[in-house]
Amino acid sequence: MLKFFKKNKEEKTSLLANSKKSSDTKFYKIKVKEVRRETEDAVSVAFETPENLMSTFAFMPGQYLTLKAKVKGEELRRSYSICSAPQEGELRVAIKQIEGGKFSTYANQTLKEGDTLEAMPPMGNFKWSQGAKASHLVGWAAGSGITPMMSIAKTVLQSDKHGTFTLFYGNKNSNSIIFKDELEDLKNSFVDRLEVHHILSREDQGSDATKGRIDGEKVKAFNDKFFDVNTTTGHYLCGPLGMIESVTETLQELGTSKDNIHFELFNTTASPDAKQKETPSASSSGLSSVTVVLDGEETHFEMKGNEYLLDAALDAGADIPYACKGAVCCTCRAKVLEGSSEMVMNYALVDEEVKEGYILTCQAHATSEKLVVSFDE
Repeated sequence: MLKFFKKNKEEKTSLLANSKKSSDTKFYKIKVKEVRRETEDAVSVAFETPENLMSTFAFMPGQYLTLKAKVKGEELRRSYSICSAPQEGELRVAIKQIEGGKFSTYANQTLKEGDTLEAMPPMGNFKWSQGAKASHLVGWAAGSGITPMMSIAKTVLQSDKHGTFTLFYGNKNSNSIIFKDELEDLKNSFVDRLEVHHILSREDQGSDATKGRIDGEKVKAFNDKFFDVNTTTGHYLCGPLGMIESVTETLQELGTSKDNIHFELFNTTASPDAKQKETPSASSSGLSSVTVVLDGEETHFEMKGNEYLLDAALDAGADIPYACKGAVCCTCRAKVLEGSSEMVMNYALVDEEVKEGYILTCQAHATSEKLVVSFDE
């Protein structure tokens, strides 16, 4: 059964976005079309995309949705990667339940077909776009890190007839593999262009190479055997911080250019209180006069140097976009137009964005007496 590639009689409208699509930080109401159980602790959620919002919710493979819901009277916002390919004409995300996770528990245990959530249009820098030459990509994923990989892999295989994708996917055991059946369907559909290697930490597959966790040693073992750093056009990494750091370091040691390594974190190892212990910024002894620009409107307020810009702006009544508050997504991204700011952590913005003055407001302290930031740039 080829769920993803069985041809339907009716043509599906592509949701592929232009790489220069403008940023829209508004929330829109969208209805849940399906909640599908993928594993014991993970579901995928498909949404109905109204005709008038098709262009608004167009996306590039690898991007994510920021969802908003009121659960037991509390407003929750979380970002989840899109697992469908634009060509499928469907907007679908996967949500793995985590211990103590309010939104993920709600999605796995309560959310159902017909419910309405609010969603921000797709965004994110972790994305793939077709180039002039054939793409030969390698994906490194752990747990729910498979979500954006599915979108990227399916798009490469469907749109680039000479493209290939090699996936290394780490999990505890075979029962915890999200999209296990879909990956098998993909392999059967693209026998010569897709390789999938499961790395399991708590299940013996009969080989030391596929046992344990994905790390630098695994990269060295798989290099030349399953991929060639000299011909691979891009490595895509999605998982915990330790995996990403180890794999990135080893790939660079093997000669992979930094520009060919793309990564996205689903969470960090830092505790929620860790950032509060960081050394305060230079202006911590006084106040900064701040102006936040959103949708052409300005909000003015004062903040202390050891406050975070996002928190101060929300306290001042500015309805600015945010989701994770942990430097992982870039929903709260803004550009410094005047003054200076310093980020405590950054796992979402690329070097070019930082050089251009972009910051994650959830991680930013004001380091000047006057600070002007814009969400409209």
